[in-house]
Amino acid sequence: YAAHRPSLADGADPAGIDEPAPTMTVMATTYAGAPTGTGALDRSRPPRPAPTRFVELAGGWLGPLLVTALAAYLRFDRLRIPSGHIFDEVYYAKDAQSLLRHGVELNAQNKGPGFVVHPTLGKWAIALGEAVFGNNELGWRVAAAVCGSLAVLLLTRIARRMTGSTLLGCFAGLLLALDGLAFVQSRVAMLDVFLMFWVLAAFGCLVVDRDRYRDRVRDQVRDHLRRRTDVRWWRLAAGGCLGAAAATKWSAVYYLAAFVVLAIGWDVGARRGAGTERPARSALAAEWRTLLVAFVVLPAAVYTLSWTGWFLGDVHTAYDHDVFVRAGQDPFGHVLAVIGGWAKYQWEALQFHVHLDSPHPYKSQPWTWLLLARPVSYFYTSPTMGQLGCSAAHCSREVLAIGTPAIWWTSIPALLAVGWLWVSRRDWRAAAVLVGVGAGLVPWFAAGKRTMFLFYALPALPFLILALTLCAGLLLGPAAAATWRRCGGAVAVGTFTLLVTLNFFYLYPVLAAKVIPYADWYDRMWFHTCTSAGKNVESAPCWI
Repeated sequence: YAAHRPSLADGADPAGIDEPAPTMTVMATTYAGAPTGTGALDRSRPPRPAPTRFVELAGGWLGPLLVTALAAYLRFDRLRIPSGHIFDEVYYAKDAQSLLRHGVELNAQNKGPGFVVHPTLGKWAIALGEAVFGNNELGWRVAAAVCGSLAVLLLTRIARRMTGSTLLGCFAGLLLALDGLAFVQSRVAMLDVFLMFWVLAAFGCLVVDRDRYRDRVRDQVRDHLRRRTDVRWWRLAAGGCLGAAAATKWSAVYYLAAFVVLAIGWDVGARRGAGTERPARSALAAEWRTLLVAFVVLPAAVYTLSWTGWFLGDVHTAYDHDVFVRAGQDPFGHVLAVIGGWAKYQWEALQFHVHLDSPHPYKSQPWTWLLLARPVSYFYTSPTMGQLGCSAAHCSREVLAIGTPAIWWTSIPALLAVGWLWVSRRDWRAAAVLVGVGAGLVPWFAAGKRTMFLFYALPALPFLILALTLCAGLLLGPAAAATWRRCGGAVAVGTFTLLVTLNFFYLYPVLAAKVIPYADWYDRMWFHTCTSAGKNVESAPCWI
């Protein structure tokens, strides 16, 4: 299956973060005529065959586009159902309307400035859908469906580049297409799917930048060049995407910090693999400007620009606007007052997030997220015989934000396997997966008693799927493996894919607000005991 790029062929990178050991079987392939034994220069970028245009189009894009088409069909089908605002749509869809009409979010009565604790970019995306399709269910959900579908395409291409396998790329995309939490978040007007999209886009840009940079360093060593003026456009694009993520939700800052570490590690590994003396010092001396622009200047600029509507507002529409203005102030002082008001607004929003500890029947702690122990019910009604097509005495109709258990539960041993791959083989893919999952989950453990929900883990989902993808590569083995090994691996991976598919469609009725008999709904509530603050709330429509 590794017929595109033999990216694990020639041995370990001494950096300990960037290349696996030669015995590693994930995506390992050798080719006739490939140079061997030529030292660190060759190890920095193993040779790869150049596919024909037809193979590149058919294999590299047709498969991913088909998987994306499936994801889009699932997300757009019945997108208007259920009708009305569900869960936090009551905030974000209305904020989007306010942005369209006034450029800022007004209060609930639309009569004055509103204190809103999330940045504006995700709500502007929702507003774009409302501008095209109107202030209705399709209008405020269509942007999420578009981004949720494009995220599948992104993950497919990223996994393909990381593994050199179109098959594994499509496997990763299919898992994301069939995950319940990604499916639900792609069909509601909330911010988390936009955050996942921008984080995944930033990661993909960094992976491309890593490959291009290794080529560049190899050429420098081979041609004895002291310096190159090539602009690292993909790294800059990653910085822009991270800025867009932060302009959607502040939790993107965790990924910003994690990706800085990852990018520096890859730069050092590229130079060490090419035989550069003092690779860490050399990498930082050569790339510190790009690091500064990509991970500080660009994210800050994109974040600030996302507040343009607020800056153009006034004291009657924008919260804390001109809060420091004084009578008779000159124009320059007015500008300073606006900046001071914006800074005050950011501080007040930060304080809200830090001290948010309100009771909620669906709040959960991070250690329960991978177990799916406390999903969130966005919508629930109980039709009776004859209502909405109900064919039983009592029916249920729900939108339950829960991941596909076959994916989330299996990701736990997959993460352990990936951790072993990094510790024992120094596989750079394993390091990237662990960093991505860690940035999405670990910081929330320090949040203490803050009110948190399962869907906060959505940005980590693509990295959980990449962990499963690497494990699938281990099971399939290298292209030159024995037939029994390849067949056994194919059966195992195929069986898992079938299990995920069946699991998703079994849960589909409670993900998409289908009307089903109450007994069928109850059968899908695998954990039947539900408690909150020590009180039994078993009557609530929840999973546990």
